[in-house]
Amino acid sequence: ADTAYDADHFRQMIADKGAIAVIPNNPSRAHKHPLDKHLYAQRHLVECGFSKLKQFRRVATRYEKTAANYSAVVTIAAIILWMR
Repeated sequence: ADTAYDADHFRQMIADKGAIAVIPNNPSRAHKHPLDKHLYAQRHLVECGFSKLKQFRRVATRYEKTAANYSAVVTIAAIILWMR
């Protein structure tokens, strides 16, 4: 997430789910939270992967009505990206 999501309630919700919040600090925040730069870089790679998937029109517009069909379309798009 970007600095707009640097709020205590977001961080608490993430911690309640057992995950680590990888959110850069908002510059106006008084108490700064530590940021793992390596983990943030890995998170960026995942975001880039989602961006590539959304280049497929059927994935971005979600034409499929059922979750199973949408999952199949995302899988096919991921296979096509992997094969490139």
